[in-house]
Amino acid sequence: MMEDLSPIADSNTSARLVLVTGPSGAGRSTAIRALEDLGYEAIDNLPLSLMPRLLESGPLQRPMALGVDVRNRDFSTNALIETIDGWVPDRATLEVLYLDCRADVLLKRFSETRRRHPMAPAESPEDGIARELDLLGPIRARADLLIDSSEMSPHDMRAEVERWFAVRRGQSLAVSVHSFSYKRGLPRGIDMVFDTRFLRNPYWDETLRGHDGTEETVQDYVAGDPRYPAFFSKVLGLTEMLLPAYVAEGKSYFSIAFGCTGGQHRSVTVAERLSRALAQSGWQVSIRHRELERRAAATA
Repeated sequence: MMEDLSPIADSNTSARLVLVTGPSGAGRSTAIRALEDLGYEAIDNLPLSLMPRLLESGPLQRPMALGVDVRNRDFSTNALIETIDGWVPDRATLEVLYLDCRADVLLKRFSETRRRHPMAPAESPEDGIARELDLLGPIRARADLLIDSSEMSPHDMRAEVERWFAVRRGQSLAVSVHSFSYKRGLPRGIDMVFDTRFLRNPYWDETLRGHDGTEETVQDYVAGDPRYPAFFSKVLGLTEMLLPAYVAEGKSYFSIAFGCTGGQHRSVTVAERLSRALAQSGWQVSIRHRELERRAAATA
């Protein structure tokens, strides 16, 4: 669900400079092309030493996306960290988008394409992947937004980039609400996580087992738990208190996740209802149900 999104084109975002980085094979080129389609001026593999010169002629007339990875001519971890930490936002606000991916998925992608890894041209891709992930660790820790592409197709990646960067006019914070299954681990790049496994589980009701939390019948069942009203009220109140504070700090993205056992009923219910409440309060909200998306993909 995405509420009233439109391409970035106002004065609040005209000085937006997005640095796109991450391990080779994680989808950086796809993300750069998606940003370009959103109206960003896109430059890939720009030497780090040239970044400050981009703004010497004055403020940017439209948002810009810069692709940086280990293949850049003067790339080094320290140089990129110094650029990030020492950036002065007088003419453009620098945001770091890190495209993450599990090592086993990266290895599979390199094996399928038979490409040589840039950090191990004469060795196995596995060696190059390990080196690159180790090299990029400190940069990953400084990312403003982390997108895990491990289970994304190029189409999914484009949609996720649009979810975060096609920001509605006048709103400076994009909020993403996720649901997930604890069986498959926590989603990456989440700012705040809540466990909903204490709520009564529709799975044990045979009439609801095959349904999910996007449906009103399941939501009503979960909301019927005596503990639900207080829990939801406190989560909503906490979120509504935090979001303006993050806006004041200049944060552009905020992600909230709810987990349950299977990721289909309780977590989906709370994510749906919180998204609805935040959207009604005027926040730009998107929602993603990880397990439901996996089930839909498997069915397709």
